Amino acid sequence: MPARVLGLNGAVPPSETIILGGIGIGGRGSGVLNWMMGEPDVKFVAVCDPQKTRREAVKKMVDNRYGNSDCRVYDDIREFLAARTDIDAVLSATGDRWHALAAVWAMRSGKDIYSEKPSSMTIAEGQAVVETANRYARVYQTGTQRLSEANFVFAIELAKSGRLGKVHTTYAHIAPWDAAAMRHDWLAAQPEPPKEECDWDQWLGPCPWRPYNAEYTRGGWRGHYDFHTSCIGEWGAHTFAQAMAGVDLLDTAPVHYQYVNNADGDGMATTFANGVKMILSRGDKHWRGSCGMRFDGPEGWVAVADGYSRPEVSRPELLADFDKVVRDYMARTQRPMSHVRDFFNCVKSRRKPVAHEMVMHRSMTAVHAANICMWLKRDLRFDPVKEEFIGDAEANRLRSRAMRAPYMF
Repeated sequence: MPARVLGLNGAVPPSETIILGGIGIGGRGSGVLNWMMGEPDVKFVAVCDPQKTRREAVKKMVDNRYGNSDCRVYDDIREFLAARTDIDAVLSATGDRWHALAAVWAMRSGKDIYSEKPSSMTIAEGQAVVETANRYARVYQTGTQRLSEANFVFAIELAKSGRLGKVHTTYAHIAPWDAAAMRHDWLAAQPEPPKEECDWDQWLGPCPWRPYNAEYTRGGWRGHYDFHTSCIGEWGAHTFAQAMAGVDLLDTAPVHYQYVNNADGDGMATTFANGVKMILSRGDKHWRGSCGMRFDGPEGWVAVADGYSRPEVSRPELLADFDKVVRDYMARTQRPMSHVRDFFNCVKSRRKPVAHEMVMHRSMTAVHAANICMWLKRDLRFDPVKEEFIGDAEANRLRSRAMRAPYMF
């Protein structure tokens, strides 16, 4: 019997290896996949994508890494999920329109799921993901990786510790491009490619049909209502969860959304039932870099964004025990400072990851409610228990969108 089967000489035995597949792996997805394949107990075996160039590019990357030609390619997600009963977990890095449906279909087929963000297009989609994860007892992680990075974890822990006093305001970064209002027109029709090159019907998935245009497949879907979650969702899918974690309100959503008369939602104040405010912020008013967050209390503040060596604080002594705070967090929660490792650990242990389905749903509910506030151009009140807007039928209709058959829950 080969030593690798017994896990000798540093090898991971097959019984401990997580068999991984992928759906819609492009630029961002390739980065995450390389990260995942660096884990010794993970083996990537198959990719599904309606675009031939995308699936072949992933196959080449995977085969080169493993030194073989074993990676299988699929162009139909339904065939992929049904045929590959050997796959334990799936990385989904599609465009926004597919995230929730791919997650639901994958979990129904018995697979755990790591879904890139924004992980839902509507409140109803988030509800479907939560219901499916619970019904099928699947492990779900959304790709808000900063919840597993030391600088962000420290800022969150500092805010929760009381050393800033009772935090009364948190700031969440929204993307500095696009607007809250999105396009409802279609790009000009172009000749549709052969189905084996690009299955246009499947690429669209649950979205309303429109003629093919190659620009959509090259990222030009961003900024279109049917495909995107606006500048608020683009970064808010990360930063709302980060901000809500620091004020320990990841199990709810803001109850009041205050309309701001601008194009992007910059400065919108959202208020939780306990009075804590989460303010949407565009630009570098409170930090430098991308996906920033800040917590303000009566005894100080902390802010951080990508690219920091350490968070910024109102007084230097708040950073004195940075390493201890992070170590204590890891010991208490048994969470690693690696978002994908946390996911794979949970695939094995069956505990919930740090960014599980309800974390995704509550933070994305706030994203969707903020978008609806901007679209309707009026303040909104929201009941996070009933998950409905109070006294506003028009806003409640925007909690869901029609899904195009057969791409439905």
